[in-house]
Amino acid sequence: MLLELANSTLIDPLHPLNGQRSSLFVRDGKLISPPSDLKSVAGLLDERRIDQRIDLQGAYVLAGGIDIHTHIGGGKVNLARLLMPPRHAEDIPPVWPTVRTGELYSEMGYTTCFEPAMLLSGARHTHLELADTPHLDSGAYVVLGNEDWILSALADGVEDARLDAILGWSVQASQAMAIKVVNPGGIHAFKFGQRQLAVDESHSRYAVTPREVIRRLSAAAQRIGLAHPLHVHASNLGMPGNIAATLATLDAAAGQPLHLTHAQFNSYSDSGPYGMGSGAEHLAKYVNSHPNISIDVGQIVFGQTVTISADTAAQFRNHRFASPNRWVVSDIECQAGCGIVPMRYEDKQYVHSLQWTIGLELMLLIEDPWRVFLTTDHPNGGPFTSYPHLMRLLMDNTFRRSMLETIHPRAAENSLLQELTREYGLDEIAIITRAAPARILGLKDRGTLCPGAIADLAAYQPKDNWQATFERASLTMKSGKIRRHGESCLADTDTRSLCQTIVAQPQYDASLLADFAESIEQALRIPMHSLEVSSTELHDLIRRPVTVAKVGVGDAN
Repeated sequence: MLLELANSTLIDPLHPLNGQRSSLFVRDGKLISPPSDLKSVAGLLDERRIDQRIDLQGAYVLAGGIDIHTHIGGGKVNLARLLMPPRHAEDIPPVWPTVRTGELYSEMGYTTCFEPAMLLSGARHTHLELADTPHLDSGAYVVLGNEDWILSALADGVEDARLDAILGWSVQASQAMAIKVVNPGGIHAFKFGQRQLAVDESHSRYAVTPREVIRRLSAAAQRIGLAHPLHVHASNLGMPGNIAATLATLDAAAGQPLHLTHAQFNSYSDSGPYGMGSGAEHLAKYVNSHPNISIDVGQIVFGQTVTISADTAAQFRNHRFASPNRWVVSDIECQAGCGIVPMRYEDKQYVHSLQWTIGLELMLLIEDPWRVFLTTDHPNGGPFTSYPHLMRLLMDNTFRRSMLETIHPRAAENSLLQELTREYGLDEIAIITRAAPARILGLKDRGTLCPGAIADLAAYQPKDNWQATFERASLTMKSGKIRRHGESCLADTDTRSLCQTIVAQPQYDASLLADFAESIEQALRIPMHSLEVSSTELHDLIRRPVTVAKVGVGDAN
């Protein structure tokens, strides 16, 4: 079947017709070049050969959105759902059930999402939950860096090849896309009474520093061939002055590619009103001068949400701010932790206003849109449904300044937003939400409208403002199938059949795992083989996995 999307205004910096009105052609789930057999003698398209034609009437057409960091599956999300159920039918919860999550992403024109905190022992559950989320291709990052067996190996001076085998097996066993490190070493140290762990401070039991964890794991991620760099939740999250620890964490990568996640929560100085200010300028300067570094922002949005994190130390500190006053902090076997703390961000509260300004400052100060991504660390900074509002803040300086006038006055007067007049264009929005996430994840088959890509795309009719424009796609297509057109949506069973799990294929020497089973089984008290989610299991019970090739941060898409 040949489908033509006529009168499309193409928004894709990688496409030769970027910014122009043209037709897109779809066949067998992929975008293709205009077929040569459609040309008539007069050089015009012979529409009789087209099976279906949709006139988009000049709508902006972008590749399907890709969310690089969103908590939408796994045990911690279910704990948040239990902790924060809707009290009334009209309530909008900060986290939604799987089906509603997929629907809301599809409404915004997103087609691929990545769960950034999957535990090795919870991988099977996480994949099942992601598979129950319709409309979306998905993948997950396995959380490592606080396990007994990894910290013990680092303390013993484990050689690179054996460390590669331990990490490579962990990625393969969990069918992960990448490796995530949360508060490197700090979650484990919290269990031994250390309430925080500076980047060059030794773990009280294993005498390993966060710097060593970052250095060794970031290099290993490259050696085993992962497309995405080590995905790092830095030390001392949420604490005044943590910008120093953040910059030290980036230095710890020693030139290796590294991705700093929800950077806003790690960009605070210890100066300014109430002993806390913005460190955004320092982080942006570092990113601008270090091409090995990329970040996603973790922008906060005013209103009710719930924070969920493996960083038990940070969540224990924050539990006194819980609103409403109920929270969960737990240890998960000998791996990591889990903290669930409800949070209401107030625009008249100084710290919350400061957090709001820092996220926007980072987006506006970092010069290369290919290395900064739009996220709210859903639901930690706010729901992913706020992305259209955040796009308007980036694209409309007048609107941004009007919002600046509504926040805490001392946060506003000290913010660089008073001076920053930069406005994102449509090309930059396409980069930070489509093309750049695809590149840094090694996904050569999406994030673009170029021929050969999967036909994942979204059309937006221009409205009075950018928020209204991007709030609801007029058409969303997944793998060449229309999932949403106007108010209509395909049934969930149909859309699930189009979706895939995206996994990595790490390269390592399995023979070096000969005695590894003993250490992991002693810690977890379960057989090592029971942790392994096979490709067959994904294919038969969940979805068909996709192997991703290795692509570096600065490589062309």
